[in-house]
Amino acid sequence: MNVEIITIGDELLIGQVIDTNSAFIARELNRIGLRVWQISSVSDSRQHILSALEEASRRASVVIVTGGLGPTKDDITKSVFAEYTGDQLVINAETLRNIENVLANRGLEMNPLNVKQAETPSRCTILRNCCGTAPGMWFEKDGIVYISMPGVPFEMKTMLQNEVITKLKERFCGEQIQHRTLLVTGFPESELALLIEDWENALPQQIKLAYLPSKGLIRMRLSTYEKGQEAKVEKEIQKLKIILGNNILSEIDEQIEEIVARSLTERKQTVATAESCTGGNIARVLTSIPGSSAYFKGSIVAYSNDVKTNVLGVNPLELQKFGAVSEQTVTQMAVNVRKMMNSDYGIAVSGIAGPTGGVPSKPVGTIWIALASDSGCVAKKLKHGENRENNILRTTTEALKFLLLSIKNKE
Repeated sequence: MNVEIITIGDELLIGQVIDTNSAFIARELNRIGLRVWQISSVSDSRQHILSALEEASRRASVVIVTGGLGPTKDDITKSVFAEYTGDQLVINAETLRNIENVLANRGLEMNPLNVKQAETPSRCTILRNCCGTAPGMWFEKDGIVYISMPGVPFEMKTMLQNEVITKLKERFCGEQIQHRTLLVTGFPESELALLIEDWENALPQQIKLAYLPSKGLIRMRLSTYEKGQEAKVEKEIQKLKIILGNNILSEIDEQIEEIVARSLTERKQTVATAESCTGGNIARVLTSIPGSSAYFKGSIVAYSNDVKTNVLGVNPLELQKFGAVSEQTVTQMAVNVRKMMNSDYGIAVSGIAGPTGGVPSKPVGTIWIALASDSGCVAKKLKHGENRENNILRTTTEALKFLLLSIKNKE
C-alpha cells in the first residue's frame, strides 16, 4: 500500500519556505509500516490542486495534504476538497467552538474570517487542531483516504501524532518495515563502498543497503520489508562492525551532536568552545539538544584578533608571527577556553571560511581545529573548498568528531 504526500503553497515553489512537513510525515508513516511513494508540491491554484489529487488517486491508497487551511483568500484547500468530493462547505459547530477557545486563550476576538475557518465539507471527519484554528479533515472517495492538515509545522506534527497516526493504524495493517542506520566516519563514500564490497555483495536478498552521505559523515541504512528479519539484520551489522571498528560512531539513526551529548552526560564531563570561522555554530549545535546545560559550559566567538588576545589570552607575538589560522593560535584558544570555563574539554577552530581572505599559503577552506583535555592538546589541519556555508558545516562536524573520537579513545 502506497501513500502520497502533497504540500500546497506558492511559498514552497519560490523557495521562501522549506518543506519540512513531508520529511516528518514520511518518517512517522514509516514507523507504522506505511511507505511513501511520491511527494509533490503544488501552488495555491484550484486546478493545480485538483490535478494533483486526481493523479495521486491513481498511485496511492492514502493521500496526505498539508497547507491552504488558513483564514485568507489564498487558502482554498477546503473548497477544492469539497468540489473534488462533490460536497459542500458548512459551519461545523465543534470546529467553531475550538476556534473560539483558541482565540480566547490568546486574548483575541472572533472576526468573520475566523468564523469562515469553521466551514468544512459536510461529509468529512474533522481532525481536531489543539494548537491552532485550522481544522484537519479526513475524506474517503472510491476507497482512497484523503487527509488534509495545516501547513504550519507544529500544528501539523501535533495533529499527525495525536489524530492521524491512530486512525491510520486502525484502518490499515502496515508491513513489517525495519531500518537500522549506522553512522560511519573516516571514509569518502567511494572508499567505504570498496572496503565493504564483499560484505555488501553477500547481503541476504531481503536486506537492502543505502548510503546517505552528509558533511563528513555517511549513514548506512539497512532496510528490510519482511517480517522476522531482525536477527538477520543484526547478524550483518555484527559482521560490518568487524570490518569498520571504531569508524562506526553509532548503531542507531541519530545526529552526531546527540552522540556527543550522550557520551559527555554518561561520563559527567563538560566541554567549552572557542570559535572563529564557525561564528558560534559549534555551540549552537551542541545546545540544540535538550539538557545541554549538563555538559556544555559556554563559548567565546573570537572572530577578531583583539578578542583572541584580550579575551582568550592568545600570545600576541605568536599570533602576529604565525597568524590567526595556525596550529599555534588554535592550540592556545583551546587550552585557554578550557581553563576559563573549567571544562573537561576545550574545542577551538580558526580558519578561512571564504569566499575571500585566502592567500597562496592559506587558501580559502584552510581550517585548524584543536582539542584540549587533561591529556594535553591535539590540533589538526583541514582543507575544505571555497563554499562558505559548506566550510562552516563541515568544520562543525569535524570538531564534534574530533571530540567524540577522543572520548572513545579514552575508554
